[in-house]
Amino acid sequence: MSKYEWILCPICSNKTRVKIGADTVLENFPIFCPKCKQETIINVKQLNISIIKEPDAKTQSR
Repeated sequence: MSKYEWILCPICSNKTRVKIGADTVLENFPIFCPKCKQETIINVKQLNISIIKEPDAKTQSR
């Protein structure tokens, strides 16, 4: 049986809605965090996650 893990948000470290297995390969995958509402592009290979691009800072509106 394969080992499955939740992908954790690279910004706030909470669980996202995506699970990956030991044989999962993702390239340029946009991951969205429901808690911090940020989207990050990642690569996944053999349960190793590398961050490609973090979102830019948003300007505050008044």
